[in-house]
Amino acid sequence: MRLAVAQIITGADLAANLELIREYGMRAKAAGAELVVFPEAVMRAFGNSLADIAEPLDGPWATAVRSIARELHITVVAGMFTPGEGGRVRNTLLVTGPGIETSYDKIHLFDAFGFAESDSVDAGTSLVTFNLNGTVIGLATCYDVRFPALFTANARAGAQVNIVCASWGAGEGKAEQWDLLVRARAVDSTTFVVACGQGDPASIGLPSAGAAPTGIGHSAVVSPLGSPLVALGAGPELAVVDIDPAVITDVRGKLPVLANARTF
Repeated sequence: MRLAVAQIITGADLAANLELIREYGMRAKAAGAELVVFPEAVMRAFGNSLADIAEPLDGPWATAVRSIARELHITVVAGMFTPGEGGRVRNTLLVTGPGIETSYDKIHLFDAFGFAESDSVDAGTSLVTFNLNGTVIGLATCYDVRFPALFTANARAGAQVNIVCASWGAGEGKAEQWDLLVRARAVDSTTFVVACGQGDPASIGLPSAGAAPTGIGHSAVVSPLGSPLVALGAGPELAVVDIDPAVITDVRGKLPVLANARTF
């Protein structure tokens, strides 16, 4: 499988963010990718209002993403916001492409480091996997990466690849934690982990959005034994990588952590 990681930096303008999906999707397709993974909050960057732009999965923004995926004949994973309860939103990953249509709502909300995501976001309740040309792929969003059970549950549901889309907050030790967590989740679940984060706005001279988690970059693709196959820097970048999901059987034969696991 050839896939692309689109480490972009989005802003407040929904139309401009759609153009980034088109631009990077075209570049991914030209490089031969069948899947292009975008970050969390592609629809609108954090640090901007979200409830006023949240829309259903059949709304105009999602429909435009669907149209791009159809036009390019490529599968797209991109973060958007859908309506929740009581004026809150759901932090949703849209997955759309040839013969594929699904979505995932972020399960673990970032009530940490003095921030309460649950004040404005409804939590999802269900894990989601999808099948792309015979490869089963699980989904996760940002803070989910701190919870191994989601990744191993996806693996038990058949996932050979776990995608985690993020807009990781900056701060002391946060880049090191991101690297550690992404690699650990690959080893925990014996899956490839495709971790796509928003790039750091400072890398292109944009001002800070205060305490909003606008991204630090450092997207990565990690092997099921924790080795980085791709490791990006802070700025916008498209990385294309070939992975072989067939190696998962061999890895799990050598390191059967899923089979050996006990519950307490």
